[in-house]
Amino acid sequence: MTANAETGAEVREVVIIGSGPAGYTAALYTARAQLKPLLFGSSIFVGGSLTTTTEVENFPGFPQGVDGPDLMTNMRAQAEKFGAEMIDDDIVEVDLTGDIKLLTDSAGTVHRAKTVIVATGSGYRKLGIDREDELSGRGVSWCATCDGFFFRGKDVIVVGGGDTALEEATFLTRFADSVTVVHRRDSLRASKAMQNRAFADPKITFAWNSEIAAIHSDKLVSGVTLRDTVTGEERELAASGLFIAIGHDPRTELFTGQLDLDGAGYLKVSSPTTRTNVPGVFGAGDVVDHTYRQAITAAGSGCSAALDAERYLAALADVRDDLDEATVETVPVG
Repeated sequence: MTANAETGAEVREVVIIGSGPAGYTAALYTARAQLKPLLFGSSIFVGGSLTTTTEVENFPGFPQGVDGPDLMTNMRAQAEKFGAEMIDDDIVEVDLTGDIKLLTDSAGTVHRAKTVIVATGSGYRKLGIDREDELSGRGVSWCATCDGFFFRGKDVIVVGGGDTALEEATFLTRFADSVTVVHRRDSLRASKAMQNRAFADPKITFAWNSEIAAIHSDKLVSGVTLRDTVTGEERELAASGLFIAIGHDPRTELFTGQLDLDGAGYLKVSSPTTRTNVPGVFGAGDVVDHTYRQAITAAGSGCSAALDAERYLAALADVRDDLDEATVETVPVG
């Protein structure tokens, strides 16, 4: 760490905003590079969305599976072992325009950094009905790839009408006996190719002009109440799983106007790197990923962002050394 000549406040080599697989992996790699990273893991979303997942069976290295919270705890501990500093607080304001980036936390403290890695993730859009959060991991899910295996031989429901919903429904037919797609309208937004595939699958049926009015359960989901969006009539539908596929919202509000975002609000990076449009700022994880949104891909991009930040800092050091040498050569002797 260096010091700011004007304020005396330390300037960090790396500050990471966001935890989860991307943030923790970036912290691990930058810590092992002896860059002493500071990570802000949020006051609410510490560990990211995996902290609400009961069991992860597709993360390499865990043949028996691992609880999502345990995986995040271990990732955090590994980064801390090598010197990463973690603060469970939010960054509420940023100024990324200068060579030194300014980041203000919820207490009003301004933190300074030469590089920033943005790993704020994205949030699943929710239905906003009673018991939705309570039953997360007990029949309610937002990820068929993560949880589909647990519904082998069951009847499940997918809510949504876009490509993601039909991809989830098609994937779930590998395990479930039946999949009912619940959609608020009488036609789908999904591409024709996805629609044709779903319509041709004998396991998939559709509940048109319908919305979820209530979720039923004892300890696990047992069914839902469907409400007709045209007539208002209600009916019961038994199911063991409810998969909500109505989209994601990237957590990029903090960076609007400073970092380039795409039409859906995701952070834009210069692929195959993790560089944003602002030098010294890098993006990793679900905040840049429309497509995969898996723990392993987020961790991989966290590694990439860390390496990009390390190389950026090395280049800065080379420039500084060149300037120092040039100054020495021009100093008059005598």
